[in-house]
Formats: sequence, structure tokens, C-alpha cells
Amino acid sequence: MRTEILKYERIRNLRIDSGLTQANIAELLHVSQNTYSQYEIGVTRYPLDAVVTLAQYYQVSVDYLVGLTDETAPYPRRR
Repeated sequence: MRTEILKYERIRNLRIDSGLTQANIAELLHVSQNTYSQYEIGVTRYPLDAVVTLAQYYQVSVDYLVGLTDETAPYPRRR
């Protein structure tokens, strides 16, 4: 059983809270399930386009995803 905090645990928690599998999110990001798994545990850094896609999908800010804030609300969009 893992006891340490995952480097990118927020994307894991959002996925689990949404009732999704790694395969579901991997499909959204157009990567393999193994690649997405590596994103979640911090073995592989996820690219900026994946961060933006995840933020839009979960309706959270990029800052929240990467741990810069605890506020989940995204910033207002430009018009």
C-alpha cells in the first residue's frame, strides 16, 4: 500500500472522484493507459496541452492541477 503523497495526486483524485478509469482519461488525452498512469504517479511529466485539456475537462484551473493553489475554480475566460 502506498503511503507517500503522489507527485500529481490531484489528477488522480479528480479522475477517481469522477468515477473514471485511467483508460478513459488516456483516451481523452490520446495517449496509452500506461502513459497516463505514468503521468499520475509523476514518472513522466505531462505536456502542457494535456494539462489544459484536463483543466477544461474537470473545470478546474491549471494552477489547481499543478498544486499552485487549493482553489479549484478556473479563471474567467477571455472573450
